[in-house]
Amino acid sequence: MVVSVALWSLAATPGEPSVISPPGDIRITNIALGDQLADESGRTTVKLIYRRPGADDEESDEEDDEEDEEKEMDNSELSTTVLCSLTPGKIEQSTVDVVLNEDEEYLIEVVGKNTVYLTGNYIDQSPFDQDPYGEDEDDMSDEEDYDLEEVSSDVEINPDELDIPSDDEDRFEEIQDDDADKSESKTDSKKRPRDSDAMETEEQEGKLSKAQQKKQKKLKAANGEAVPTATADKAEKADEKKSKQEKKKEKAEKEKPKAQTKTVAGGVKVTDHKTGSGPQAKAGDMVSMRYIGKLENGKIFDQNTKGKPFKFRLGKGEVIKGWDVGIVGMQPGGERLLTIPAPMAYGKVSQPGIPANSTLIFEVKLLSIN
Repeated sequence: MVVSVALWSLAATPGEPSVISPPGDIRITNIALGDQLADESGRTTVKLIYRRPGADDEESDEEDDEEDEEKEMDNSELSTTVLCSLTPGKIEQSTVDVVLNEDEEYLIEVVGKNTVYLTGNYIDQSPFDQDPYGEDEDDMSDEEDYDLEEVSSDVEINPDELDIPSDDEDRFEEIQDDDADKSESKTDSKKRPRDSDAMETEEQEGKLSKAQQKKQKKLKAANGEAVPTATADKAEKADEKKSKQEKKKEKAEKEKPKAQTKTVAGGVKVTDHKTGSGPQAKAGDMVSMRYIGKLENGKIFDQNTKGKPFKFRLGKGEVIKGWDVGIVGMQPGGERLLTIPAPMAYGKVSQPGIPANSTLIFEVKLLSIN
């Protein structure tokens, strides 16, 4: 099964044969003229030159590698075919289905004056039922040598030969005399603890709370050695300080007053996201604005976010009514959201990018008042 894995393309120019030696198999699917034509009436023919199948087998296997590199392509081993002929205004592209094999050399020759563009895909021609791991029957022979079905269930095994840990091993302790204990303690005070004692210690550690276990982990450095308590205390204090700062920040955000929306003349809704400073805009002022205009579905139909700002005289009918009433009261540096119903915008008349009877949403910023 052939699977396309990546896009491939080539621009072939007249008079300069293009050499193709693909790193993977390529399928050419389309050949077309470009947007600029050197000859608007002449025909352009695309030829493919390739080595005949089996030509490599005719070469002697005894030739040295150096001779193979210096040997040029013999014309008797090459075949030429025409992929297509294109004429501007008549046939400007052609669909083809040609596969160029990996590591083979091909020549694309253009006869005419126009540049042509070849398009296709890198493809994977591996059979769909091929073993993805490349294993064959020989690799599976080792498993066949060990067929568990051939092992008899009547085989007797000595239990002492089985290395199976017993759950009851640690339940029993040997009782020794006190005198023996005293003599042993004098001779070897560094004797390792009994397995049962170690088990009890592990059980106690397992009963520690998650917080205690986490604290113990913090008291160890990267190499597993214990670190000084002062260092651990500093780390804990830093974490606590960071946590307090985050909580303080969240509290400040919650206490931050939310922007209030008010309705002005004509049903225009005004929401101040940022209050500026200085004089308030009033009718007759020349104002400089930045803005982004959107439809209710979020599609942007107009904007002015950089370059020369948009200027107009407020309240003189130079803009839609929603702007004349919605900008009043803003201060330089202020940012405001205007929701303008259709009667205060373009009404029943459609505009480029704005359907009729559309409610418009503007994010505006007042830069200056003149």
